Amino acid sequence: MNVTRGFAGRPRVHNPGLPPGQYDAGDDWPVLSAEVTPDLAPADWTFRVDGLVAEDRTWTWEDVRALPGSEYRGDIHCVTSWSKFGVRFGGVSLDTFLAAVRPDATATHAVAYSHTGYTTNLPLADLTGGKAWIAVSYDGRPLAPEHGGPARLLVPHLYFWKSAKWVAGIRLLDHDEPGFWEQNGYHARGNPWEEQRYSGD
Repeated sequence: MNVTRGFAGRPRVHNPGLPPGQYDAGDDWPVLSAEVTPDLAPADWTFRVDGLVAEDRTWTWEDVRALPGSEYRGDIHCVTSWSKFGVRFGGVSLDTFLAAVRPDATATHAVAYSHTGYTTNLPLADLTGGKAWIAVSYDGRPLAPEHGGPARLLVPHLYFWKSAKWVAGIRLLDHDEPGFWEQNGYHARGNPWEEQRYSGD
């Protein structure tokens, strides 16, 4: 698969809150997926954390809904050049799940994987300390399937391909292991403010 450079978006308007090369999508939320949107009911959705942990754990939809809720209010940025300001996601902090499984001291990275088979890699430091969520709602409503519902990973400080839709689990590792887009030329980390779009950026 070829990586397409030179994304065409809306004309750029100077905004100090925009990372380089981004435009404000306003009320739009473009739908971009590497895979077909699955027909995944909440009752059939599960989330698992395994790998370098003291105890593997799997949560059902009801389990997750019973956990203490957390909210993200802020901005999101897609590698295809759009950004959205002032979004509101509801869900559960990933710190809650990690505390339950007790990561091993050797764990440095993670691979998030979806019910569709999609994968993406992240440094563990980008998932801890209130930086990531399992999101189940957007703007007070259930997360729409085309945007990753019933639940998606949310890592808003990185480009949005890192926020795996239809998330099924996270595996903790002692090394970096490229995911789907990373194997196809995208950056291993994806920091919008450093414009880490492609390998070598």
